[in-house]
Amino acid sequence: MLRFLTAGESHGPGLVTIVEGVPAGLEVTREGIGLELARRRLGYGRGARMKIEQDKLEIMGGIRHGRTLGSPVAVIIRNTEWPRWEEEMSPDPGTPKRPMTTPRPGHADLVGMLKYDTKDARNILERASARETAARTVAGYLAKQILASIGVTVVSHVVAIGRAISESEQLPTIDDLPSIDASSVRAFGTEAEAAMVSEIEWAKADRDTLGGVMEVLVYDLPPGVGSHVHWDRRLDARLSGALMSIQAMKAVEIGDGLESSRRRGSDAHDHIYYEDREFYRNTDRAGGTEGGMSTGQPLRVRVAMKPLSTVMRPLPTVNVVTKEAEVAFRERSDVCAVPAAGVVAEQMVAIVVTQELQRMFGGDTVEDFMVNVTSYRTRLLSF
Repeated sequence: MLRFLTAGESHGPGLVTIVEGVPAGLEVTREGIGLELARRRLGYGRGARMKIEQDKLEIMGGIRHGRTLGSPVAVIIRNTEWPRWEEEMSPDPGTPKRPMTTPRPGHADLVGMLKYDTKDARNILERASARETAARTVAGYLAKQILASIGVTVVSHVVAIGRAISESEQLPTIDDLPSIDASSVRAFGTEAEAAMVSEIEWAKADRDTLGGVMEVLVYDLPPGVGSHVHWDRRLDARLSGALMSIQAMKAVEIGDGLESSRRRGSDAHDHIYYEDREFYRNTDRAGGTEGGMSTGQPLRVRVAMKPLSTVMRPLPTVNVVTKEAEVAFRERSDVCAVPAAGVVAEQMVAIVVTQELQRMFGGDTVEDFMVNVTSYRTRLLSF
């Protein structure tokens, strides 16, 4: 089953990803990974770093002649800005830069400093940074390649930035992904895009930051993926945990979760019908899950991101050495990272769905996996 480990720091030489459990025979290209990494840098409201940050890839193992071998896939994403940052962080050979002793509110800084007994916030922030999600992108790309082999697709879009909310009731499909990525805020619909851009401009003028909400949809997932038997294998629970693992995420909603909590039971559930040898629903209020398993309907999940903690008007803090009041240092200057975070959310959903499909169908090769899924889908037609 797919699992991955990442290593590396935000301003370090690079990020490392090792992905185990990738079946043999999967088509993988350096260009494909590169395109997925480029999507992670999308979005209006990002700082100057996105313009200079380059993701130089090196595939170190697990792939030969464009196909996976079944062994762990290892990828290094070199940080092209490392020589400059190395000089800034250590101006004199062997002498570390002055410790950062003013932790930033909303970050891992202070809690990490307490946990690891350090008075230098950089020892914490370098790893806590959302830059780590670039390494996850490798695993996300591989997961989506596995899903594509059985016709399962994943798409994400931004539904809210600050007070600007998309009112569209239509759900995007994979065919809409190019237009979504072409949107400056990855919105589905031009009216929503204009309102979101205006919201970002307003926050930027006020030297502030914004959060928002992203939605991820999975299409053509067969029913029964996940488990009602074990608490830690429930599909909705696993999705929630994976999405909350992304930096700055604060809430997850499956289907009409919040709205359904205000409905009566007779209006909250998806009624079951049968026609032409298959079961179907005429609503998707549950978001494609029931009892911890997929229903076969589109899987629909939303995740909410808080406003970025590093604002252009630094927040009050305390110097951990002097214990005197100060203002937090400013490490980055993004106003809004919601569009890029949506891409990461898409990748994490793809990873979880792939893991549960592999748990259910196995297969050391892509061909074996495809055959097992096809057999299951055929069996469902005769139920």
